[in-house]
Amino acid sequence: MTVYVFPGQGSQQKGMGKELFAEFSRLTKLADDILGYSIRTVCLENPDEILGQTQYTQPALYTVNAFHYLKKTRETDEKPNYVAGHSLGEYNALFAAGVFDFETGLKLVKKRGELMSQCYGGGMAAVLGLNEQQIAEVLALNGLDQLDIANFNSPTQIVLSGPKEEIKQAEGIFEKTPNVQMFIPLKTSGAFHSRYMQQVKSEFSSYLNEFHFFPPAIPIISNVEARPYGENIKANLIAQIDHPVKWTESIRYLMGKGEIDFLELGPGHVLTSLIGQIKNKSKPLIVEDRLTKDKEAMGRRTEQNVPPSDSPPRLCLTASSLGSDSFKRDYNLKYAYLTGGMYRGISSTDLVVKVGKAGMMGFFGSGGLKPVEIEQAIITIQKGLNQGEAYGINLVHQFNHPQREEEIVHLLLKYNVTVMEASAFLGITPALIIYRAKGLKPSSDNSIRCHHRIIAKVSRPEVAEAFLSPPPERLLNKLQMEGKITSQEAKWLRQIPMADDLTVEADSGGHTDAGVAYALLPTIIRLRDRLQTKYAYNREIRIGAAGGIGTPEAAAAAFTLGAAYILTGSINQCTIEANTSDSAKNLLQQMNVQDTEYAPAGDLFELGAKIQVLKKGVFFPARANKLWELYRHYESWESIDKHVREHIEEIYFKCKYEEVYAKIRDHYTTEDLQKFEKNPKQKMAAIFKWYFHYTNQLTLNDQQESKVDFQIHCGPALGSFNEWVKGTDLENWHNRHVDHIGKYLMDETAQLLTERFQQLLAVKESGSLQTVTI
Repeated sequence: MTVYVFPGQGSQQKGMGKELFAEFSRLTKLADDILGYSIRTVCLENPDEILGQTQYTQPALYTVNAFHYLKKTRETDEKPNYVAGHSLGEYNALFAAGVFDFETGLKLVKKRGELMSQCYGGGMAAVLGLNEQQIAEVLALNGLDQLDIANFNSPTQIVLSGPKEEIKQAEGIFEKTPNVQMFIPLKTSGAFHSRYMQQVKSEFSSYLNEFHFFPPAIPIISNVEARPYGENIKANLIAQIDHPVKWTESIRYLMGKGEIDFLELGPGHVLTSLIGQIKNKSKPLIVEDRLTKDKEAMGRRTEQNVPPSDSPPRLCLTASSLGSDSFKRDYNLKYAYLTGGMYRGISSTDLVVKVGKAGMMGFFGSGGLKPVEIEQAIITIQKGLNQGEAYGINLVHQFNHPQREEEIVHLLLKYNVTVMEASAFLGITPALIIYRAKGLKPSSDNSIRCHHRIIAKVSRPEVAEAFLSPPPERLLNKLQMEGKITSQEAKWLRQIPMADDLTVEADSGGHTDAGVAYALLPTIIRLRDRLQTKYAYNREIRIGAAGGIGTPEAAAAAFTLGAAYILTGSINQCTIEANTSDSAKNLLQQMNVQDTEYAPAGDLFELGAKIQVLKKGVFFPARANKLWELYRHYESWESIDKHVREHIEEIYFKCKYEEVYAKIRDHYTTEDLQKFEKNPKQKMAAIFKWYFHYTNQLTLNDQQESKVDFQIHCGPALGSFNEWVKGTDLENWHNRHVDHIGKYLMDETAQLLTERFQQLLAVKESGSLQTVTI
């Protein structure tokens, strides 16, 4: 079993938490707001030696201990079997056990520290070398009846508390006592954990009444009783003020539970040393305590189907607990977190491998790449992820070139790529059906098992409905006649939806209809429910969320709306692994939420489809929209005003209109070229579309002299992410790794959801009519 222990006052040191404040920037800011000063400055700089003053020591230690705990749970994604804290550290144990959130705990220790700092005339001292009985004899024999034992730190380290004069008198007596190794006066303002704390106890008790606490999700060992906390948490915290800390007995109690691994979370190793002494000089306590009886009672209630209690449900979320369990299980994921397939390999092989190894799933961005480039990428990814880790390949709809879709699908089948992300589709195409058909098998429950999974990105209900339905009958018949699928495959396809899961894409950096997630996601979920019932599918189609997700608040909103998983895009292209230029990343790092604009999508130019792009520092969106307006209003290049044409050739194309045509001829079939000669508007569209390819290449190739023409697909999520990480190491994109960002975002989302739901449950439980902002 594992026990996390948290140190108390005395363990503080200048520089503590140095690596943690940037990692937990949101909670650091929250602490600053609550305390009214910079907790980072207090801990790292210790101005005027204030770290040794109780009113600063206690909030500082609580914060640093809490960050150590959160970092540990991030790294392991596991909870301990028990928690315990020494004096102030007990508040960290309560936080770790979910009794209250970080904010509540900080408010409590702030008040506790303020009250204790106002105590004067008292002192404390540690006696080393004598046991409890020997110290009691010395006190009695010498008339030191004004001193109390405050801390039982180890069998031979005991702390005394009382008036300063009596502490001074005791010093001379204990120094002459045989076997006393040391008598150490402690730097405290008052006689803590003694009868002299009655006034503090009374005031703190009144303050505690303002708060609601939850039952512990993890057993906490009480300083006062040296046993697990019971139901009356407030009574324990009040008693702790003037009762001794039974640390030795607490550790002996835990030793009696069997093989225990103690881990100290906080600055220094004081508790680790004390636990070592206790283990060497004491025997385990074997007791049948309330916790054991409660577990037995719980077992009896379960057998009798009796509800355990009327207490509010406990929530203690972790990153891996978010999202759909079936989704994570089906795709072999630790986290319900995906990264989208950004165009032209911006979501690179390095990015996909990094994400996969972290227990998430990334999609390689095949859009705009040649088949040979996609093939090499598949080979590279499969070499990097050879232990069953998840990955997928993005397939972008080829509106004018359906044969290219089929060519890519055949590559996916050749290399047994089992997950495809389908993007920008307006409906079902033959290539999607071919991919879906191969590897279908009936299961023992009469359902059809799909070897090739499709996760479709959608932002319109009618497109979602197409993917939630079986393939169109006309396409099944056509593909059968062409010999591309068998009659048996067609029969099986009629029993399954085209997609295993749908990613609802709202305001994103890709092809999007500028949907609002709050309206779009619930609509698609209800549509899924209706079609799931209509077709009687055996397996649930999960609905994920994408677009606008760059902060814990946005991710929390997505999961609260019912998303089975989240998918991020924009925030990942400003990472080390993204295959875009450093100049583009420098521009992206500086953007805020208002620095994007909609522009025509080059691959769907004639349809007027839109993409969202960066506008800050570049002219691409204005120029792209100008070309679209000219295409809409004119039937040919020659009908456009001469001065406008010259401006476009000089500023946009940087060459003549016909020179562009000469460049693109080799990329079109003879049939296409014949159409262009007959229809000048089609020719104009083809040449205008070249500009989109040209600006994309400028961006990927880092053409510094043409930076104003960079075409950078991006949504406002990156702006919100930039603001979230401002002032931390992640502010600089050179420190951003895609897997770290994903884990960080999920960790913070779990913490945020835990805090917000606890607030709501607290209000419900107390029957309060106050407003809670969430």
